[in-house]
Amino acid sequence: MLDALDRGLLRLMRTRLHGSVPEKAMKALGSAGENGAVWFLGGMAAAALDRRGRRGAWAKAAALAPAAIVGNYAIKRVVGRPRPVLEGLPPLGGAPSSLSFPSAHSTSSFAAAVAMSRLAPDARTPLLALAAAIAIGRPYLGMHYPSDVLAGAALGAAVGQLVPLGERDSSLARSEKRLLDLAAANGERAEAPVPA
Repeated sequence: MLDALDRGLLRLMRTRLHGSVPEKAMKALGSAGENGAVWFLGGMAAAALDRRGRRGAWAKAAALAPAAIVGNYAIKRVVGRPRPVLEGLPPLGGAPSSLSFPSAHSTSSFAAAVAMSRLAPDARTPLLALAAAIAIGRPYLGMHYPSDVLAGAALGAAVGQLVPLGERDSSLARSEKRLLDLAAANGERAEAPVPA
């Protein structure tokens, strides 16, 4: 039953809302997500621009995208699920491997997006939206089953949340900001706490 649902959703995604513009957009997202490139470059740019002493944490978050692909491939080898084949609907892209589960684009994208969200909580929504768009593009292009994408997203999100980045705790940073905002609202001059 789950297999039939998976194939049915895949067929739906391969036959609805297609046209030259959305297909080009999804192919561009797929290319950007290849080997975690967009995440690595974005994270390294954030590391270069960071003025809060978290360059190392940003570099780790950037490296998480390509590193997640290595772990993803190990799982692919164990599971051995072949990529989908739909009669009359060939995939709209190529892949370095014939293995499908889990989606490496989804794993690397969600690993990086969640890790970077820990460093920049205000950017969480656009980061996760980009990860989701890259992931949705995989079955849309016929490269993966929807379950490959869901498993990759879950795996990536867990990795992005659990891997230590060495960043200051974001809840502490939010608490400090609230204290400074309250002090400013009361007309007091306040200094940010110095970490021990």
